[in-house]
Amino acid sequence: MAHSLVEITDPARKSAICDGILRALPDWFGIEPSIVEYVAKVRALPFWAVLDERGEALGFAALNPQTSHAAEVCVMGVLALRHRHGLGRQLIEACNRWCREHGVPYLTVKTLAETHPDPGYAKTRAFYAAMGFVPLEVFPTLWDANNPCLLMIKRTD
Repeated sequence: MAHSLVEITDPARKSAICDGILRALPDWFGIEPSIVEYVAKVRALPFWAVLDERGEALGFAALNPQTSHAAEVCVMGVLALRHRHGLGRQLIEACNRWCREHGVPYLTVKTLAETHPDPGYAKTRAFYAAMGFVPLEVFPTLWDANNPCLLMIKRTD
């Protein structure tokens, strides 16, 4: 199936894509207040989506520039049936390209730490590792004690 990576600039469309995909991924995004927060936050962030031939979103990533030295993959999701088809790679490459174009040397992402037994997040960490991210630090209570946060980082060059 044909698909294309596009930058989305319309805030309402960013929110709609984010909302639809996060709600389709309850094993990764099952906390309602977090979904609502992401849907609001992406409106003001650089945002890319992979669209199918009908223009329907299959995945997206929103980038949150943090400092002149680092930007964070704020939120990213790819429909489960499209995992392992290269869409996530395209989205990370778009974030990486934005960083290089803006002179930002590091890209970061937060995910569930390996001390949590969730098998879906084991795959998520493996994906980020395959994209060149390395574990930097675990924050055991950043989100809450049941969801330890792993900060991962990669160079953008």
